[in-house]
Formats: sequence, C-alpha cells, structure tokens
Amino acid sequence: MIRHPKRILVTGGAGFLGSHLCDRLIREGHEVLCLDNFFTGAKNNIRHLLGLPNFELIRHDVVHPIFLEVDEIYNLACPASPIHYQYNPVKTVKTSVMGAIHMLGLAKRVRAKILQASTSEVYGNPNIHPQPEAYWGNVNTIGPRSCYDEGKRCAETLFFDYYRQNKVNIRVVRIFNTYGPRMDPNDGRVVSNFIVQALTGEEITVYGDGTQTRSFCYVDDLIEGLIRMMDGPDAFPGPLNLGNPSEFSILELAEKIVGFTGSRSRIVFKPLPQDDPLQRRPDITLARERLKWEPTTQVEDGLKKTIAYFREVLRGN
Repeated sequence: MIRHPKRILVTGGAGFLGSHLCDRLIREGHEVLCLDNFFTGAKNNIRHLLGLPNFELIRHDVVHPIFLEVDEIYNLACPASPIHYQYNPVKTVKTSVMGAIHMLGLAKRVRAKILQASTSEVYGNPNIHPQPEAYWGNVNTIGPRSCYDEGKRCAETLFFDYYRQNKVNIRVVRIFNTYGPRMDPNDGRVVSNFIVQALTGEEITVYGDGTQTRSFCYVDDLIEGLIRMMDGPDAFPGPLNLGNPSEFSILELAEKIVGFTGSRSRIVFKPLPQDDPLQRRPDITLARERLKWEPTTQVEDGLKKTIAYFREVLRGN
C-alpha cells in the first residue's frame, strides 16, 4: 500500500492495456475508476476487480463529456487494432479527438494530471529507423489507417495546446507493439493472430514476404513505463516512446510461435495491406534517461506466457 492513495480514472480500462493498468493501480492501493464503452473492452478483463471497495466500473463513451472528481487520468480509450479501428473509421477519429477534448477539459476543471496513450502509428511508414521522438513521421492522411494515425496525432496536438494555453499537467507516451494475456483473440494483431492460428492448426498468415520488422514489448513492462511517466517530473510532458528496441522480422515471430506451441501449422504468405509499415522500432534513449526505464521481459518468456493464456481462452470456447 502507498502512503497517499489517489483517485485515478482509466479510460478504456476494460481493454487489454487498461485492465492491466487497473490491476497495477489497485495493487498499489489507489482508488480506480474504470471507464469503458465495451466496444473492444471486455468485462471479463476486469471481472476479478468488480467486488473491490476501491474499484468502480463506469459504462461511458469518451465521445461524450463526463464530470468526475479525480487526481489523475490515464486516457487509453480507443480501438487499437486495424480490424477494430477500421470497422467505423469516423467513430475512431471521434474517439481520439473528442475523447482527448473531454478528458483534457476534465483535467483542466479538477486540476488533474493526465496521460495520453498515443501510438507509434504517429510515425507512419518511417523513413528514419529506429524512430526517435523528434521524428515528425511519414503518414498517409487519407488512407484506410488514417482514422487511427491522424486521430492520435490530433490528440497529441490537443494535449500540447492545453499544456501551453491552459497549463494542464500532461504526459504523452507513444506506445509501440505490446502483447500479453488479455489480448483479444480476434483483434487481427500479429501476435494474437499467429498464436491462435498455431494453436488451432490453421495456416499461419504472413502478410508480405515476412521481412518487415517489428519490436514487441510485454504488457507488464509497458505498464511500468506508463506509471513511471505519470509519476515523473512535471517539467517533462513528453512525447516519450515506450516499447522494446529488440527487433526481428514477422517471419521470425511466426517461426518462434510455431516452435513454442509445437504446432504443425504451415506458414503461408499473402499481399501486404496498404500503408502497413515495413519497419517499426522505438528509440528509447529518452525513456532510459528520464525514467530509468527499459523492458526487462525476454520475448521468449513473454510469448510463452501469452500462449498459455490463449490455450486457456481457446479451451473455454
């Protein structure tokens, strides 16, 4: 337990990252308000918290304003996988932009500290590798992924405008690929796709030739970074990259998952989707310097824990 517990709002709190963040904040003794509209979040992710006296679930959409008394806000609300954010692209933009406006307005009214969960997608298909925070990105403003990329870029703009104009105490983090238990089996992301395909004996679908690279951060490491950023000095609002700088190809990931699951699935190749970045790896120099943070979970260990979770999920279906 901590000495001075806070009242903390987590938007998107029933989602993959949000539920793990709620867990951590509850363990630290804070009072947690979990806000979610359950478009991509799941009550099962936070069911174990529902009976606790310091946890409250609020069904609400950040597209609409809400009036609460809180000390801190983690704004995680937004569908984050291409399948989900392309399902209703206008709604995705509204969630990022209107959600930022309403949460910043709340932070301004009650003088709360607020953290924005931005994304590595703000860098688009990068011309600089790895990507430092000073890089402005290479983003298609009118493509099928633009609803998410540009929505998050606009949210960052709003955060820094509220910071300069209204002195709101902000933090902005750019989250790179994260994986772990509670990922949605149907979210279309590469880790969950490969694991589900391997465990069910389906063909493992690699888009492109598999040479495109990614870096994967285990969820516990990512949550540690979010909390360190929120608790860090007010003089550093970000933006700050959070992710794993260890990089490998999509084909290597598929082969690792086949090995760890003991699957007989065959790897097949399909055309690369439009605007899918060929390289994605964070430069975390700033996180190391400012937060003394870097991932500690080895990809092999994280994948084994994630595979064990998906075995249980699939066994229950």
